[in-house]
Amino acid sequence: MIKELQLRLLPQEAANEQGLKAAVARETAARLPDITAVRVLKRSIDARQRTVYVNVKVRAYLNEEPAGPEYRGVEYKEVSGGKPVVVVGAGPGGLFAALRLIELGFRPVIVERGKNVRERKKDIACISREHRVDPESNYSFGEGGAGAYSDGKLYTRSKKRGSVEKILNVFCQHGASTSILADAHPHIGTDKLPQVIENIRNRIIACGGEVHFETRMDAFIIEGDEVKGIRTNTGRDFPGPVILATGHSARDIYYYLHEQHIPLEAKGIAVGVRLEHPQSLIDSIQYHTREGRGEYLPAAEYSFVTQVNGRGVYSFCMCPGGFVVPAASGPEQVVVNGMSPSNRGSRWANSGMVVEIHPEDFPEFASYGALSLMKFQEQLEKNAWLNGGMKQTAPAQRMQDFVNKKNSFDLPVSSYTPGLVASPLHFWMPEPVTGRLREGFRQFGRMSKGFLTDEAVMIGVETRTSSPVRILRDRETLQHVTLKGLFPCGEGAGYAGGIVSAAIDGERCAESVAALYQ
Repeated sequence: MIKELQLRLLPQEAANEQGLKAAVARETAARLPDITAVRVLKRSIDARQRTVYVNVKVRAYLNEEPAGPEYRGVEYKEVSGGKPVVVVGAGPGGLFAALRLIELGFRPVIVERGKNVRERKKDIACISREHRVDPESNYSFGEGGAGAYSDGKLYTRSKKRGSVEKILNVFCQHGASTSILADAHPHIGTDKLPQVIENIRNRIIACGGEVHFETRMDAFIIEGDEVKGIRTNTGRDFPGPVILATGHSARDIYYYLHEQHIPLEAKGIAVGVRLEHPQSLIDSIQYHTREGRGEYLPAAEYSFVTQVNGRGVYSFCMCPGGFVVPAASGPEQVVVNGMSPSNRGSRWANSGMVVEIHPEDFPEFASYGALSLMKFQEQLEKNAWLNGGMKQTAPAQRMQDFVNKKNSFDLPVSSYTPGLVASPLHFWMPEPVTGRLREGFRQFGRMSKGFLTDEAVMIGVETRTSSPVRILRDRETLQHVTLKGLFPCGEGAGYAGGIVSAAIDGERCAESVAALYQ
């Protein structure tokens, strides 16, 4: 017999299968030896009251064993003789576009400007150790995209665009923990995701697809009003319709499209800082106890959002038990991001604290047209580099000092390995951003007593929350509005925000290619 139950348990009861079996026995009056297995279908923490509960939906097996794996796998075809489709970029948009193309009988040809996920790790280490950024292999460029070494968080609100469940199952099929199918905020972890990405690449190649690393797209091959392929920095051309999934930091692509008069538009983004607290402080605030999370609760998360002077101020990409990392993709820029290992075990918590901005908020950049907010990003990152010591050390300020417009003469110990430089962020960052952040912090401090504290440090700057440009495409066919055979895809094209939504958009673009070229 199989029964599905919704349980509300204390953390120690939900911590392992033995506790779950005892809860099922209590709920169903079944004998404990008769409960052969319990699978968790959904799990979330309810910390709204002083007593913290875990809400769990389970499937209990009574006197029978579960059949098959916990995930639903996809069957992939042999496509070595199929029609080629060029996929530019091996982030989640590109990789899932390639997998879906294989399902549909097409042969994906991936070109990725960066290195494979293992070699890329060495270049990322050099950023902290030598303060040297390889413009082709960094936190943004390389196999796996921006998510591979910056967390692997899979939570998304994009439920209507495609099947979130399928994306999570495909990750499990390629090695991710099946816990991502159950958790309210699923997360693979920076230490686990590279192997999953490598498994996806091996699947693509085994099915007859191609993956070319250190191969940068420099131009389209255009005949009339149709893209027929791409030209690359290696001198090799790749023919076929093109899924353009380059990610939100490929500024050279935006410049190229702009110079070729290929229609783009500026889109709103959010910029700010990375805010880092001691994880023990966040635990005590969120779990309402000085003892923190104890033995059975995970590192606590938070989420804040408010409106200040007509613009959103909110936390973004919250990383419990994580680290702040250098995410620049070129010289003379400082950009920060956050990540967590799978166990979320560091002594710090961090999140992006950002302010929504629109193109009209900074009219001094209006002359750049569709690239206006990208130029704003570039200027802010250059200022962070100048104020951070002109290397990958980052400008930083204590949170309370920032709110009070005071200089910080010392800084807390931080997870940011290149190092911090005390800097008056309130002085040199633009007032439309800092003014709203100050008021936002005051409001968040009132919502959660203890959150606004000098134990927290602000690290500048967080600018790569999303693409500052949208590459225009037809809503129905997903082709570019003026160029046939070009399918702008994912976060870099302005149609996604995060790993799962980019993966969904990759699948949709693959389906559009199939519909038009089958």
